[in-house]
Parts: sequence; structure tokens; C-alpha cells
Amino acid sequence: MNDFKRHNFKKLKIWQMSMELSKLTLDLTDTFSTYEKYGLKSQMDRCSISIPSNIAEGSSRTNKSFSHFLDISLGSSFELQTQILLANHRKYLSDEKCEIFESKIEEFQRATMVFQNMLNRSDE
Repeated sequence: MNDFKRHNFKKLKIWQMSMELSKLTLDLTDTFSTYEKYGLKSQMDRCSISIPSNIAEGSSRTNKSFSHFLDISLGSSFELQTQILLANHRKYLSDEKCEIFESKIEEFQRATMVFQNMLNRSDE
């Protein structure tokens, strides 16, 4: 196995992208109906926060373990994407904003998968 190397999560592009997604999500859910406080808002807030949090936590681990945390982060991003579509259905965000959100999420997913593949190759 290669020498263990910690990653500075703040310098990782995928962490920066995920922080932007999280901030956008939190700003969006602040506009939701109070009826959604313990429903969609809470779920979206938690999963959007999970995305950069898992990248940060995993960055201090071995590449194999970091890859596992990236899997969790990716899972949360797909969960968020589904919730964005539901929020659009509920008219909490416009079709245009929904498309922008989805584009940002998909860009994050692609970048994370590329980074994860690089991590996995360096562990071989």
C-alpha cells in the first residue's frame, strides 16, 4: 500500500463544490413553507450538510476509507437531487432553478467519481 497521505479537504474542488451546494440548499429551504419545517426542509438540510461533511471526515483517512466516505457523499447528492425534484413539484423552486440545481449536483457527482477513481488507482 502507498504511504498514507491526508488530504486538505478545504483545498479539494469537490469539497468546495459541495459547500456551494449545501449553502444554496440551506438558502432555498429557508424560503419553504413552515409546514415543511420537519419534512422536506429538514431532510434537504441534513443531506446537503452530509455531502461536504463526509468529504471532510474522509479526507483524514486512508484512500480506501476516504473512498467509502465519498460513496456516502455521492449517495447524499443523489438523495438531494431527488428532493430538489420534489421541491420543484411542490413549486418551492422554479423549473429554471431546478435545472440549475440539478446541473450543479451532476457536476459535483462527475467530479467526485473522477476523484474517487484516482484515489482507488493510487491504492493499487
